[in-house]
Amino acid sequence: MPIASINPTTGETLKTFTALNETQIEEKLQRAADTFNSYRRTPFAERELRMFRAAEILDAEKHKLGRIMTTEMGKPIKSAVQEAEKCALACRYYAENARRHLADQIVETNATRSYVRFQPLGPVLAVMPWNFPFWQVFRFAAPALMAGNVGLLKHASNVPQCALAIEDIFLRAGFHAGAFQTLLIGSDGVEKVLNDNRVVAATLTGSEAAGRSVAGIAGKQIKKTVLELGGSDPFIVMPSADLEQAVTTAVKARTINNGQSCIAAKRFIVASGIYEEFERNFVAEMRKLTIGDPMQESTDIGPLATPQILKDLNEQVRKAVASGARVLTGGKQLQRPGNFYEPTVLTNISAQTAVYCEEVFGPVALLFRVETIEQAIQLANATTFGLGAAAWTKDPQEQTHFIDELEAGCVFINGMVASDPRLPFGGVKNSGYGRELGEFGIREFVNVKTVWIK
Repeated sequence: MPIASINPTTGETLKTFTALNETQIEEKLQRAADTFNSYRRTPFAERELRMFRAAEILDAEKHKLGRIMTTEMGKPIKSAVQEAEKCALACRYYAENARRHLADQIVETNATRSYVRFQPLGPVLAVMPWNFPFWQVFRFAAPALMAGNVGLLKHASNVPQCALAIEDIFLRAGFHAGAFQTLLIGSDGVEKVLNDNRVVAATLTGSEAAGRSVAGIAGKQIKKTVLELGGSDPFIVMPSADLEQAVTTAVKARTINNGQSCIAAKRFIVASGIYEEFERNFVAEMRKLTIGDPMQESTDIGPLATPQILKDLNEQVRKAVASGARVLTGGKQLQRPGNFYEPTVLTNISAQTAVYCEEVFGPVALLFRVETIEQAIQLANATTFGLGAAAWTKDPQEQTHFIDELEAGCVFINGMVASDPRLPFGGVKNSGYGRELGEFGIREFVNVKTVWIK
């Protein structure tokens, strides 16, 4: 895949970039190593000032940065601006809380004094995706930099201007030139960088295949990794739920980011007694969505990020229909320039159909009817993924049952699954391992050092 900005709304190639050569990569790796040796010793107060400044830049330039995101990957402009704001929120959270999260922890033992100290590891490689081109990066970078690490970003090849803009934000915020660097390289260049002994760890958000590859390479080098991979999140609605609110949230949960989110709700599992009403209202609301130019504030659904994603989605729906699935609305690519696909609802989905267990990346919802809470949980867990899950019920016993039994890294009751800087984020099963965000996230790339003094 070329390193290029290609507008998914029009298909126009706006700008192409030459991948770094070996000499340039070597310069950046050495700069990262040299910077770490000094940056790791900077006081928290200094890091905090710089991170607060990064937040200020994000807020002040959110409309400009939003336009870069929308131009390169097609998300509606209002969502892109909100993404920049969320990045600022994460920067402020870690500026305010990193010192507390990484403070020495006193432990009473037979020593005169014993405690746990958290120290940075070194240069960390971040392999990041295009779908949230700023947020995915900042939720790694903010805690990593506040912990005293330095970052190397290998961003998706279709969002190079986003990658360069993020590097520029950290530079203008006052961070050292080698504290956060963008590597304009293709996916074929990741292995060599990760094998370099100056790179001590890696984090990846992306596909299962990419996660297996990076984890395998890092494993041979005995390097720490954090993986946030795909999801096929269930959205369960029980009879006691506020149905109107559940439907409204379901539409947003499926179509957020044009349906291209690992934690978007994809499988809607509805109790039999309310199924018909949910289906009728859900389909009606999906049909109301405005598809069009993502630069327009009124647009709900923009284009998919690349022609390949559109092709894959089209094929998933085609195969599902061929296997007996019924299309309640949508179901086809729009005949217009750009990578547009109609908001779609499928039902009568066979367990033998690929979409039954695959991740569906696009505005396509799968509807299922169940008779009992046990059936709902069984169906929700019938996937190799385990990222997020949402359940709608006012029954306290049902709420507890869902929390205990759903196999997911996060469970939201009567709400939409979302990441929050204050809470840990990550999955189980084939959705990956490790955690980002919150107190747990900042401790992923530190040496948890035991200190014992007699």
